[in-house]
Amino acid sequence: MAITLGKPGVDGLSEVVGVLREWQYDGAPMQLHPGDLGWFWRSGAEATAAAVRTWSGDGQILAVGLLDGPGLLRLTIAPDAQRDEELAQQLVDDVTDPERGVLPEGKVNIEAPMDALVQDLLFEDGWNTDEPWTPLHRDLSEPVKDPGVRIELVGPERAHVFAAVHRAAFDGSRFTDERWHAMAAGLPYADARCLVAYDDQGSAVAAVTVWSAGPGRPGLLEPMGVHREHRGHGHGKAITVAAAAALQELGSSSAIVCTPSSNVGAVATYKSAGFQQRPEVRDRYRDA
Repeated sequence: MAITLGKPGVDGLSEVVGVLREWQYDGAPMQLHPGDLGWFWRSGAEATAAAVRTWSGDGQILAVGLLDGPGLLRLTIAPDAQRDEELAQQLVDDVTDPERGVLPEGKVNIEAPMDALVQDLLFEDGWNTDEPWTPLHRDLSEPVKDPGVRIELVGPERAHVFAAVHRAAFDGSRFTDERWHAMAAGLPYADARCLVAYDDQGSAVAAVTVWSAGPGRPGLLEPMGVHREHRGHGHGKAITVAAAAALQELGSSSAIVCTPSSNVGAVATYKSAGFQQRPEVRDRYRDA
């Protein structure tokens, strides 16, 4: 089977989002989610299309990669093709040759499902493992309790509130109202919600975006953050519980999130909101 590396273009993003939705299932390894493309869409449809790579064979997409930064490829593979030798070798060939337009020379990282054959081939090719990340999962088959704080569903007229909380939650964030509107115009946002939590004084204290992959499939939290001036009061737990409830309303079977293992506060917050910790995952990286 001839395997072709391609760029979908803006017109092809719908197909890419569609296959990513189909590849999500409970028990799947932590992998690229349509919500990851949705969050990237804050840079616009053209930038998102330019950052996506696909590998196709026999008219079907077999793997999707998102260049989530100049030296990071977030890669996932169709569930029934994760141990396919021909595909895995083609992926390694394409990502290791800068002339093929996937990753540049120098130090680069690849995120891929831990059980995929491409992991083994990269290891054999001298790629090392990077810092660990912790995936967490919450089953949504049972009702989600009230978060205990006021939660606002953010629409276009309140984008500035969400943007302000995001900037106050993440050091170096350049998120703006305009970026919110670009994100909300993206294909994945049809199955997404932005939420803001308020404290008893009426201050916006935390924010989250949740992304459904369709009914009966895992939904993603990306991103979740608490205003730096309002930490230590349980607002992270509250907004995370609210996120789980929103995904449940969207029909998601479960809620998933992944955070650096070094961020012990975030791991504790998700666990306090009913998420179960799963085995750590690691990127592969190649030194400069």
